[in-house]
Amino acid sequence: MMGLRIAVVGPCASGKTVLVQALRARGYDARQCAQEHSYVPTMWQRISRPDVLIYLDAELPTIMQRRSTWDERLLEEQRQRLSHARAHCDLYLRTDTLSREEVVQAAMNFLRACPKGPLLSPPRCVRHPLPLPKLGEEGGWGDGEGQ
Repeated sequence: MMGLRIAVVGPCASGKTVLVQALRARGYDARQCAQEHSYVPTMWQRISRPDVLIYLDAELPTIMQRRSTWDERLLEEQRQRLSHARAHCDLYLRTDTLSREEVVQAAMNFLRACPKGPLLSPPRCVRHPLPLPKLGEEGGWGDGEGQ
């Protein structure tokens, strides 16, 4: 539903920028919230005021392929800062094995199925159900760009 306000959160290099740009290009009111850099657990709610919260996630080896200067301490710190958003997300996507196009398509499929207004019935968090190509296979994110 195009009238939904969408916030996208997740650790650095999980694909937030790519997804937000793609959703905006398709007419959605999407914004990236830098929750991973904030000690205020509810910043994503206060600033973005989203109808839908999408949480993108990736494991350390994937993040290190996308950003060369990264370590486990930084990832764990960001995940701690994102824990409130993770607990309240409407859609959770692990991007490790997904191409950029697959991330966008999964989000679009979810958004098309959204009722008008905020999602109210638990469980709110949906995991991507399909086995998809591994990182580095055709369509993967293995280009070293930080997302």
